[in-house]
Amino acid sequence: MQAFLKGTSISTKPPLIKDRGVAAAAGSSGENKKAKPVPWVEKYRPKCVDEVAFQEEVVAVLKKSLEGADLPNLLFYGPPGTGKTSTILAAARELFGHELFRLRVLELNASDERGIQVVREKVKNFAQLTVSGSRSDGKPCPPFKIVILDEADSMTSAAQAALRRTMEKESKTTRFCLICNYVSRIIEPLTSRCSKFRFKPLSDKIQQQRLLDIADKEHVKISNEGLSCLVKVSEGDLRKAITFLQSATRLTGGKEITDKVITDIAGVIPVKTVDGIFAACQSGSFDKLEAVVKDLINEGHAATQLVNQLHDVVVENDALSDKQKSIITEKLADVDKCLADGADEHLQLISLCATVMQQLTQNC
Repeated sequence: MQAFLKGTSISTKPPLIKDRGVAAAAGSSGENKKAKPVPWVEKYRPKCVDEVAFQEEVVAVLKKSLEGADLPNLLFYGPPGTGKTSTILAAARELFGHELFRLRVLELNASDERGIQVVREKVKNFAQLTVSGSRSDGKPCPPFKIVILDEADSMTSAAQAALRRTMEKESKTTRFCLICNYVSRIIEPLTSRCSKFRFKPLSDKIQQQRLLDIADKEHVKISNEGLSCLVKVSEGDLRKAITFLQSATRLTGGKEITDKVITDIAGVIPVKTVDGIFAACQSGSFDKLEAVVKDLINEGHAATQLVNQLHDVVVENDALSDKQKSIITEKLADVDKCLADGADEHLQLISLCATVMQQLTQNC
């Protein structure tokens, strides 16, 4: 019996020692805990409405609404990366504070299941909850919740129709914010119940200011040519520009970021290559043309990227007449449609370049 008791007493000691070790390790790790690496897009996302760039009308209306702690149903639409989601999240944080934010805001993205059943159950149940209480910092807390439906244009018409009645019935306790790229894909009964705000693509100047600010905070060196190239390839999408900047920083490893690095990361076809295709088209030799197209595909460039870049070059080319430009751009549209339907890239590019060669050689 004594041996048994001794055995139990001995066997209970190691866990205690182990627990102390775990506690000590936890304490030491807590002291030496480093900040987790966060993508720069999230790190520099606007924390308040004032930080939102280049959307003066939206910011002005939201600030007035925040002052009165009242908000209409909202519909934000515009190109990606212009600050739609960031704006409503910043406004919600200002309204509710960090503590109540998780309780008062329901965010559903395109990746979430958002069929008619989800609208009838999850959204409806959340909308029916009554809210009360005040913020811990003493500021007034509005008596409603916010449902954010990101990429609402991907919702089915049936789900949008089911949402219509919920928006009406729960107007006392819930506000809805629909976010989409194409407002034409939102059914009319929903758009008529919301205040619509169009988000414009960011201007080059605003993008440069933001990117330089981030580069300064992250101690990143970037040349003027690199910055101009970054703004050009992002096409008004600040999220894309910040992601490219972070990728370029990791690639260069502390060295200066040049326009060549940005071109490589963004998957843009170099200007020399596009000029080479034009030169092959002007030569009138089909063999040269086929060789250039083969090289382009072997280098791994996307055919859709060439279509986009070739469009800009053709439109800005003064040597071509308006009729020639219209024929080439119509062919570009046909090729773009065929590529979207899964056609062979090599054949489509040969067909496109043959049309360009036909139009260019008419001048000769």
